Amino acid sequence: MRVSRVQAEENRQTVINVASRLFREHGFDGIGLKDLMESAGLTQGAFYKQFASKDDLAAQASRRALESAFGRWAAAAETNPQDPLHAVIAFYLSSGHREEKMDGCPIVALGSDAARQGSEVKASFEAGIREHLELLGQWVGEADGEQPLGKAMAILSTMVGAVVLSRAINDERLSKQFLQAAADSVLTEAHANNEPSRSHQ
Repeated sequence: MRVSRVQAEENRQTVINVASRLFREHGFDGIGLKDLMESAGLTQGAFYKQFASKDDLAAQASRRALESAFGRWAAAAETNPQDPLHAVIAFYLSSGHREEKMDGCPIVALGSDAARQGSEVKASFEAGIREHLELLGQWVGEADGEQPLGKAMAILSTMVGAVVLSRAINDERLSKQFLQAAADSVLTEAHANNEPSRSHQ
């Protein structure tokens, strides 16, 4: 039975959505096309009608995962317009987010994997990371002559690194300490020489 163009596109989007979650859970090389397509409710034979290669899907899924992560940041920020960074920190550096292997931050879940992938996957990550940095830059502003981009880079690196470390260990207390230490560090960095924001901590 011939699949309509509309249905084919819906199937394609389903595969991208499913892959964006399964890659975060298993890594790019941790799940095969057969299992991935079965999880999307499709046959492996349908894959090559929709994607040029697994690398092509990895790039598309990475873009989707980063878009989702950016959307979650924006949604968290909307809960506290007076101090959006504090709201994002509360969400991102939480035990709940640490446990979200399939829906959590793709930079944490796939960052080291992305470094070993081709240029298309790296391009997807680069675009997503730049969006995160731009948002952070708007929140931290310029302080003491330091450019927002530099502060944003330091903050994003601290946050991502903390979640990576918190996931890598068994000790629950130490895991939470990593998250809390990062939150304290980020808030100090963000609000340095910016006294009005301190009242929102």
